[in-house]
Amino acid sequence: MSVRERAELAGARRIVVKVGSSSISGENAHKIATIVDGLAAAHARGTEVVLVSSGAIATGMPYLSLDERPVDLATQQAAAAVGQNVLIYRYQDALRPFQIVAGQVLLTAGDLENATHRSNARRAMERLLGLRILPIVNENDTVATHEIRFGDNDRLAAMVAELIGADALVLLSDIEALYTRPPSEPGARPIDTVAHDDDLSGFEFGATVVNSVGTGGAATKASAARLAAASGIGVLVTSADLVDEALSGASIGTWFAPNPAVTPSSATAPVRTGA
Repeated sequence: MSVRERAELAGARRIVVKVGSSSISGENAHKIATIVDGLAAAHARGTEVVLVSSGAIATGMPYLSLDERPVDLATQQAAAAVGQNVLIYRYQDALRPFQIVAGQVLLTAGDLENATHRSNARRAMERLLGLRILPIVNENDTVATHEIRFGDNDRLAAMVAELIGADALVLLSDIEALYTRPPSEPGARPIDTVAHDDDLSGFEFGATVVNSVGTGGAATKASAARLAAASGIGVLVTSADLVDEALSGASIGTWFAPNPAVTPSSATAPVRTGA
């Protein structure tokens, strides 16, 4: 059953949580433990949790002696190959005290466009969740090309939520909520709730590229949230530092109310990769 209000997140059956590169790499690598604490608490309540985690390229950069995110595809792929291994190790190390096992799931946009691949991905994730494994999903950066990339993992998270019929999606950011304009600008106000049919054209969500290690930002989160909400999935956008409060149903962040006319279903939910 879809979560209709953020207060219902604590009792959700299945939740997808997405965290970005800047929240878990570089000087913020220690925050993986904070995020895992929140996921483990939800897992202990019986919630099935899927984590969509960026950060493979950013995590691999120091091992390739790179100070900035590489721009050429081959070096991105090399950094991802190294970083994904380290990233999963860090997550599993943090999960170990809770006796939770992580399962790695790497996807490309092509996987979700192909009916057979999509069905296989759904079946594998359903089985992982049935075994009480915590799937950690990322784009398969080592084999993805510019032409078939998701573009950002906010969109990937929305598509995964649709794929498995999640009750809710939580997009973790660097700030507590979305604002009517970049929060550093005068007059910026936090947005508490967005109805499924609200017009957001008057808001200024800022640039897409937000730092030297990842892509994304407020605009991509708003777009991904609208995508999921249109499919009947409620979405909360808030800070990675508040993941435990978010999954406990606290009144924080920006809530995108789901379309009340649609019920998410893992059997019928459409998966859209186009713009």
